Amino acid sequence: MSEGHGLDHLPYGVFSVQGDRPRIGVRLHDSVIDAHRVTGREELNAATLNPFMALGPSVWHEVHEELAAGAADAESVPLSEVTMHLPFEVADYVDFYCSLQHATNVGRIFRPDGDALLPNWRHLPVGYHGRAGTVVVSGTDVQRPAGQRKAPDEERPTFGPSRRLDIEAELGFVIGAPTRMGQRVLPGEFAEHVFGVTVLNDWSARDIQAWEYVPLGPFLGKSFATSISAWITPLQALDAARTPLPGQDPAPLEHLQVDEPAGYDIAFEVELNGEVVSRPPYAAMYWSPAQMLAHLTSNGASLRTGDLYASGTISGDERDQRGSLLELSWGGKEPFADGRTFLEDGDVVTLRATAPGALEGRIALGEVTGRVLPAD
Repeated sequence: MSEGHGLDHLPYGVFSVQGDRPRIGVRLHDSVIDAHRVTGREELNAATLNPFMALGPSVWHEVHEELAAGAADAESVPLSEVTMHLPFEVADYVDFYCSLQHATNVGRIFRPDGDALLPNWRHLPVGYHGRAGTVVVSGTDVQRPAGQRKAPDEERPTFGPSRRLDIEAELGFVIGAPTRMGQRVLPGEFAEHVFGVTVLNDWSARDIQAWEYVPLGPFLGKSFATSISAWITPLQALDAARTPLPGQDPAPLEHLQVDEPAGYDIAFEVELNGEVVSRPPYAAMYWSPAQMLAHLTSNGASLRTGDLYASGTISGDERDQRGSLLELSWGGKEPFADGRTFLEDGDVVTLRATAPGALEGRIALGEVTGRVLPAD
């Protein structure tokens, strides 16, 4: 994917140089600029984005304009000389299941003789509550998890390293402005609370997940690691990427109805050990991020600054658009990429994404990389 990190983007991250304290910066091309030095705003003189994100959309827009005006002449540090850190303190993490193609594929794999979609899927964005404490920044190694698993040909479950370690190519949404308990966020209020987006890899142990998830859903098969990019793309940088949803049938209930365009035209790549194995299209997603947020808060659950919610696996109609190895290998039955099915120790996975920019060309969302380490 061609990269673009110009003035129409200016993603935020937390960086340090030669052991100095971490601080907030923005990326311009292949350099990092200290955001506090350009703007003078104390909320940007911090080791996490949370104080700045809590200020709300009017301040986000003002600061973006200040940075766009001053970044070109500001002192910068080459990207190659900085260490990147987790860009924000994660308050809560929720993962959704919003790709029709992914949900249909998974249903066909696990329920070949039944309905691919469960009855509720087209009526609400299905999700589960994940673990905030294991969200890690790109470049962090991920250890193969251990847990209970039971293959179809085994009489009893056993405990040991996952044999079906997988990835999920997703888009994450970062909450800036919080809400009080009991307050619902309407779909039209999405941009008032979401600060930006990040490329996200929801690592998954499919054998642990398959054994544990009935009847309450994912738990240990998901909670061991979730990787995000070191860079958070401001939501306003994606204005040119807005696109209509592919269509929802039946029409959602009133509290989930959105004004179009509610989707985003973001192109993903899944790279395994240097080889691109999939190109999932985010534009194909059935449920929009505004609907995810509305559903998340529809029971009065409050938002906190630093909350993270993710789209679920992004998959398209074609085989080379599937965003998980579970789908690419069709449950392990159809090997791909030189005969593999799931991840092996030492594998390196990199997810990338680009979107139309406000200026010519495309902006490149920060990539996320992780290497698989053996289990203890």
